[in-house]
Amino acid sequence: QVQLSESGGGAVRPGGSLRLSCAGSGRNFNNYAMAWFRQAPGKDRDFVAAISWNGDTYYTDSVKGRFTISRGNAKNPVYLQMNGLKLEDTAVYYCAAAEMIVEYKFARPEEYDHWGQGTQVTVSS
Repeated sequence: QVQLSESGGGAVRPGGSLRLSCAGSGRNFNNYAMAWFRQAPGKDRDFVAAISWNGDTYYTDSVKGRFTISRGNAKNPVYLQMNGLKLEDTAVYYCAAAEMIVEYKFARPEEYDHWGQGTQVTVSS
């Protein structure tokens, strides 16, 4: 059974930092593209960042320079370091894995095969 599970969310003030982790089991995620999406109340699930199986990274414009996606090990295949957090970063953050995906589709949630349950990130003053 494939499982992804996020951790590391919490409440921080603007300008703060958090590091999200994604634990995985049931697959060798080294061969998967991994990504982070987020969903704010009443909004669609939006792309945040992705990393290909060979380490290429992609970010939505609003997080470039502030967030860093990186690959981990077999048990924790992907991380998201979030610095300079802003109020608008408040959302539930999800990790996702895609076995077969092309670069131009990284931002499409429907292209991902497996999802975690999400972790809440709240940025407030």
